[in-house]
Amino acid sequence: TVVVAGVLQHIEEAGVHSGDSACTLPPYSLSAEIINEIKRQSHALAIALEVRGLMNVQFAVKDNEVYLIEVNPRASRTVPFVAKAIGQPIAKIAARVMAGEPLASFTDLKVDFTDFGHIAVKEAVFPFARFPGVDPVLGPEMRSTGEVMGIDRDFATAFAKAQLGSSTYLPVEGTAFVSVKDTDKPQIVPAIRRLLDLGFRVLATSGTADYLKAQGLDVERVNKVQQGRPHIVDKIKDGEVALIINTTEGWQSLQDS
Repeated sequence: TVVVAGVLQHIEEAGVHSGDSACTLPPYSLSAEIINEIKRQSHALAIALEVRGLMNVQFAVKDNEVYLIEVNPRASRTVPFVAKAIGQPIAKIAARVMAGEPLASFTDLKVDFTDFGHIAVKEAVFPFARFPGVDPVLGPEMRSTGEVMGIDRDFATAFAKAQLGSSTYLPVEGTAFVSVKDTDKPQIVPAIRRLLDLGFRVLATSGTADYLKAQGLDVERVNKVQQGRPHIVDKIKDGEVALIINTTEGWQSLQDS
């Protein structure tokens, strides 16, 4: 008997440690077909590995193909999050299964994590605010020191609650700075339009500024560091910028950002 208690979708890109990634249960953008394929592979892995108790698996999805990254025949710190999100004592059940009770005897363990009326978002808590100068760019080494949970009926509100729980407070006024890679420029337009409607002043680097102006948005151009002073880092250090929206592609670009 195999029970898939939950499929969580990460929000950060692949390569960021799972403990550092925000994630949602149920997934916020995976198709039913992909979720069913993940469940099918998880079932096959559990049987083949003869696991008794909990198991956690990590997958990557690209172009509708599911890739297996790793499988661990043990619990993870996501277990209490999943248990709270689905309302089932899965750690207790797993312990009793490991002690010899058959999983099939737990007849109350009926899990349909795609349709229980709410979305749960896990967000990592980081110590960056306490350690000035620490590089906040995430990678394969886990940096978080805790995690919080946000629950609501829709993804956006649950995500916002998780951010508040992790002490990330969005400004309600001031200046926003935006600099995004070319493939993200079309996606950022509605967000920048909304910021302008809310009364924010928006600064953007040359490429992003040109694109947004072509969409009819009133943004101001600001220099990159290599373009001479005053540049965006000066404005950030002077406390002029309340919000930064930045995406990058490539190692040098990441270093610059």
